[in-house]
Amino acid sequence: MNALVEKMREALFSVLPITLIVVLLNFTLTPLEPIVFGRFLLGGLLIVIGLAVLLVGVDIGITPIGSHMGAAIVKSKKIWIIAAAGLLLGFFVSVAEPDLHIMAGQVEFVTSGLISKSVILIVVSIGIAVMLALGLIRIVYNIPLYKLLIVIYMVILGLSFFTSAEFLAISFDASGATTGALTVPFILALALGVSSLKKDSKASEKDSFGLVAIASSGAILSVMIMSILVKTDKITANLESEEVISHSFLGPFFEAFPTLAKEVIIALLPIVIIFVLFQIISFKLPRRSLHKIFKGIFYTFLGLVIFLVGVNAGFMEVGKVVGYELASLENKSIIVIVGFVLGLVTILAEPAVYVLNRQIETVTSGFVKRKTVLMFLCIGVGGAVALSVIRILIPEIKLWHYLLPGYIIACIMTFFTPKLFVGIAFDSGGVASGPMTATFILAFTQGAADAVDHADVLIDGFGVIALVALTPLIALQILGILYKIYSKKKGINVDG
Repeated sequence: MNALVEKMREALFSVLPITLIVVLLNFTLTPLEPIVFGRFLLGGLLIVIGLAVLLVGVDIGITPIGSHMGAAIVKSKKIWIIAAAGLLLGFFVSVAEPDLHIMAGQVEFVTSGLISKSVILIVVSIGIAVMLALGLIRIVYNIPLYKLLIVIYMVILGLSFFTSAEFLAISFDASGATTGALTVPFILALALGVSSLKKDSKASEKDSFGLVAIASSGAILSVMIMSILVKTDKITANLESEEVISHSFLGPFFEAFPTLAKEVIIALLPIVIIFVLFQIISFKLPRRSLHKIFKGIFYTFLGLVIFLVGVNAGFMEVGKVVGYELASLENKSIIVIVGFVLGLVTILAEPAVYVLNRQIETVTSGFVKRKTVLMFLCIGVGGAVALSVIRILIPEIKLWHYLLPGYIIACIMTFFTPKLFVGIAFDSGGVASGPMTATFILAFTQGAADAVDHADVLIDGFGVIALVALTPLIALQILGILYKIYSKKKGINVDG
């Protein structure tokens, strides 16, 4: 009970800033319909409760499963088993990720079904599966992370010249959406389990990060390859801003509940089945540990459903309305400033950020403080949302104008950043783009794109998740270089 109260307090302080900003906007620049505003407040309450329950569930359920599986896979010492396990786990964890369902659903909605949700889910999950297998093999065979990342991003940059503008935004957004509240804890724990069997503790520390980054690049690669093979460009999109707002206060919550509950069950079921199979064949955990893990899975299910109901029924609608209203104002600088502040505080409410930060503090024995990482992430994500809004307002700026130099800078920095921070930075890119970004911030930029005459909802409205995933790569590597300089003065070697 103490853990739940602590998580509740943590979640309340996370969600409060974004709630207060919307409350302030409601009484100043963008007055909302009373019923919409009420639903937003109720959504906020559900997010706090859901986030707290989810974090407890992840701690006692999902993380131990990933950790046990990682250790069991490596013990086999057979590369085909490691590759097969990576493919299997990567596909099922990705296809289960609620954020990816939300993002794929939004693509289907704005393209009027031209790009179906199931196509996005399957294509992205295949990409994740292949890259997760590659990431596990990297850990086992000690392939330097920064070298592999540079090769991967060079391939991505090469493919980007042949990918249509519509799919370029979707591919990077899919990458960010894939690494959400469920996938990140599982992959981090899997990496920790695999790397913990190494005798070299320094190598183990470094290798416990980077798997999220490698896996999420699979989403970008697979969607780009699909775009090149299918050659479906010139897709039209629209956002029905005049869509009828439900007049029932609780209606959207009750409508969202069964769909989301079903999605979360589908999401968790493959992990549970694989865990049970591993338990019978390999783990042989005692009854008490087993009971605790199943309790954690139930909390994860309950927390995710409550969290997603709050986000979908209370937050998304407001994100779109606020974006639309602010972009319609004569003074366009206001939406850029509000975008920056929203990005700054949204990251505080991302569940996966807490999981990653806890792991960073654990594996570095407190050397890298959670608050410091969070501060750099906030600045990075705030900048990403502001840049996305500027791109919507200025038609000459294309998404690749940000992504190309951004990834080149991030790749060059890997040569100067302590290797532990390279893994942390690239993992943070995926972690920063969780359910709050995939819903509230994406809805905010789509609303803004809908209000601007020359903007396209598909090309300009999407792409924000891609930038949210990019800026932490640079921000946290700067933090790493600063730590390196500070540590050198203290006579500590952080390069391992």
